[in-house]
Amino acid sequence: MTIVRSSGKKLALSVLLLGMAAGGFLAFGPPQLLAKSEQPLFCASCHVMESQYEAWFHQGAHRRKACVDCHLSNNNWPTHYVWKSIDGMKDVVFFYSGHVPENIEITDHGRDTVKENCIRCHETAVDRMDTS
Repeated sequence: MTIVRSSGKKLALSVLLLGMAAGGFLAFGPPQLLAKSEQPLFCASCHVMESQYEAWFHQGAHRRKACVDCHLSNNNWPTHYVWKSIDGMKDVVFFYSGHVPENIEITDHGRDTVKENCIRCHETAVDRMDTS
């Protein structure tokens, strides 16, 4: 019983410290970091994404969109930033550990998010489709 309480206290303390660190970073972090991290050049600079960036850059109308417009949920800001944090930290771990896969493949969650964003942006065209 004592072990369970001790573990619970450690977890609560860890969550509190992590929250304080995140709050401090948001309050005092580098200016415009959030805006910079949503730009395609930022995505291309950290990832092994050269070919994906080049394909996006030469794609016409979609070139006006940032990576996060398609690859992150845009239904509400809490979901957007939660997934931005999850995906960003995953990318940081893979990149700095040297375990970046040669073939970068989208996850099922990522695929669903992109599909939802395609439908959101192209709603008028989707509404006119005959799916019967």
